[in-house]
Amino acid sequence: MVSLQKNLTHSPTNFLSRISARLSAISLWAGPYATLLQMLIIGLIVLSVSRAGLVAWQWDRVKVAGNLAELFLQGIRADLILLGYFIAIPVFLAPFFAHPFFARPWRIFNLCWATLALVFVIFMELSSPPFIMQFDVRPNRLFIEYLSYPKEVFATLWNGFRVALILGVGFTVLLGITIYGLLSAASRNTSLWSAKKLLLLWPLIFVMVFFQIRSTTDHRPANPAMFALTGDAMVNSLIINSGWSVFDALASMNNEAKSSEIYGSVPTEKILQQVVSAPWLSQYQFNSKVFPTLHRQEPAVKREKPLNLVIVLEESLGATFVESLGGLPVTPELEKLKNDGWWFEQLYATGTRSVRGIEAVVSGYPPTPARSVVKLSLAQRNFYTLALGLSREGYHTEFVYGGEAHFDNMRGFFTGNGFQQIVDRSDIKNPVFEGSWGASDEDLFNKSLERLKQLHNENKPFFSLIFSSSNHEPFQFPDGRIELHDAEKQTVNNAVKYADYALGKFISEAKLQDYWKDTIFLIVADHDNRVYGDSLVPIKKFHIPGLILGADVQSKRIATLASQIDLGATVLSLMGVSTEHPMIGRDFAKDSESPGRALMQFDNYFAWLEGDTATILRPRQSPLLGQYDATKGELVLRQEAPSEAQVDKAMAHVMLPSLLYREQRYKLAK
Repeated sequence: MVSLQKNLTHSPTNFLSRISARLSAISLWAGPYATLLQMLIIGLIVLSVSRAGLVAWQWDRVKVAGNLAELFLQGIRADLILLGYFIAIPVFLAPFFAHPFFARPWRIFNLCWATLALVFVIFMELSSPPFIMQFDVRPNRLFIEYLSYPKEVFATLWNGFRVALILGVGFTVLLGITIYGLLSAASRNTSLWSAKKLLLLWPLIFVMVFFQIRSTTDHRPANPAMFALTGDAMVNSLIINSGWSVFDALASMNNEAKSSEIYGSVPTEKILQQVVSAPWLSQYQFNSKVFPTLHRQEPAVKREKPLNLVIVLEESLGATFVESLGGLPVTPELEKLKNDGWWFEQLYATGTRSVRGIEAVVSGYPPTPARSVVKLSLAQRNFYTLALGLSREGYHTEFVYGGEAHFDNMRGFFTGNGFQQIVDRSDIKNPVFEGSWGASDEDLFNKSLERLKQLHNENKPFFSLIFSSSNHEPFQFPDGRIELHDAEKQTVNNAVKYADYALGKFISEAKLQDYWKDTIFLIVADHDNRVYGDSLVPIKKFHIPGLILGADVQSKRIATLASQIDLGATVLSLMGVSTEHPMIGRDFAKDSESPGRALMQFDNYFAWLEGDTATILRPRQSPLLGQYDATKGELVLRQEAPSEAQVDKAMAHVMLPSLLYREQRYKLAK
């Protein structure tokens, strides 16, 4: 009996000793990096066990999302990224300090660093279940923001999660002590390398850690959006780990420092009053105190069965390349199509980046000096999009892209905001051509035709957002498709002409399908190509083509000034959809004649264009007045200041989106 008690008493110590011995054996050859390798192994085990536990806990939702093997495989990839960040600093310091002369300090530093890293990893994983219970997602920006209110946070945790808090903190401290002892014992017998061996192998190790963190050879390093593999935001969050989720949120918050307040301050009541007083919004009732721009829009076209919607977002296809809009003759197919539907002659993008075009077209959201909401943390779930609204009306919603959908956080933004399916490069089998940005526009549209036919056969209304990419540097496209505009093949003009060719083929084929008569097609650019010019705001480079066709849409020229944020309300009206939404854009189906306006964000400058008058807001400076000649594409600044009325309109429309984002009010009522 005494012998049994003795064995039980010492069993934890013996167990840890065996683990320590195995870690020591595994990392004996790692020399100065032994402790880091041990940290990597322990970290991967801890994170995988935690993920398995969370998956088991949320099995009902994980089961629906499917692809369990990929969830764990991609999870390990995300774990390597997080642990790579912790490994990077000691590896960077190794050539300077990992020498026999600094043996003891180097060993202690690595032990303390690895212990702190693993304690952080464990603490974040232990924090995940209560956070998921509260917010239905792993710890994110809110986890950081709440640290600014320690009293309230502690009170909440103590009153609502007291047991979990005590156990979590206690378990973390205990594990920290245990881990330090474990790593200390495991690294006791390791020895440092000679200076020659250290310096010869260091570049190789540094490159390995670099690629461990980057995790891809694509244009951009891996980001959490790359791991949004399902339509369930919570399940997507299980794929990554809580530590990386918080680090990414922290980086995003640092990039959100700028907001519309750089132009001054305006009372909230005045902002809302100014915005909803627009002629096209005066007919609506804004009754929600929580969501101040939420209203019900009745369609101009009454239909027994609302139509489907397909939006083709063309990469960088500005008015620069459309002859009838004053550009080059490189879009002959679009020139033909413009006679088949509503052609916008004075449509302006809200910005100069794809994500800015996405937020305007898909969400009807005005621009701000901050980054697009596609990338901002508070807009990653339940932020209004056409997909979110139409999904509530019974529509199937999807995003189709020839490249990798995680780029620019598109996958993350879309899956969290109403898009039920993401189709990207991995779903396009045997493309006829693949460039740096993915499958060609031909392959993209062929896949889209396949998807649209399938959705039509399922007899369910659908919304498909198609985003092209061939017109992007380095301007790669297949041979033999077009007569080159420039002698050298890989130029922007030739790429645009190819994109136009692929678009023409797509629409020609779609017209032959049964769903054409039941579908509205919107073709619009996300922005023009490289923005340049000597104007304070190069308004000419914001001019883009826009065309609505399909179903029973008749030929029409719209000469009125229009913005990308007007397109959402307009297509909903033409589709015959009666719905609530927070968009402040204009429904051109109800009025296409009265004067309009355009909103443009160019770096820190915001331009409000009304007629030929531009009011330009500048950070911490007085507004400027400009005269814009659309025929020449010239903006001339005036000596006099803009009127108070013009400044009020501009200020209200640039302040509103920042307000709605920050207070999370650009949503639908539950």
